[in-house]
Amino acid sequence: MTALKVIPWGDVIEATPGIVKSARKIFTRSQQAEEAATAPAAAGDPGARIAHLEASLAELAEQQKASAQLIETLAEQNARIVEAVDTLRVRTRFLIAACALLTLACVALAVWGLR
Repeated sequence: MTALKVIPWGDVIEATPGIVKSARKIFTRSQQAEEAATAPAAAGDPGARIAHLEASLAELAEQQKASAQLIETLAEQNARIVEAVDTLRVRTRFLIAACALLTLACVALAVWGLR
């Protein structure tokens, strides 16, 4: 819970649209780079095409690894958020019960005080 209090959630929420926009730009640039790199390779000799395909395969493997790491990080964050929400749910139920008991105690004291 201390970690959740330390995180500036307002800043995180404000930064989210910018992060999404940046991710979309990166995705678009990578697609454009792939399209540009594919065109010249098709016209070259077989050795150049094989070298290009090997480089493309290595790049795809790196992108897949980065994507897997991102997914893992997001899953861990999601698990922490679910855990925090569950803790907050339990605390909220406790507070509701405590408020109900205090309300009953106040009503009882008010009724008892009127006698």
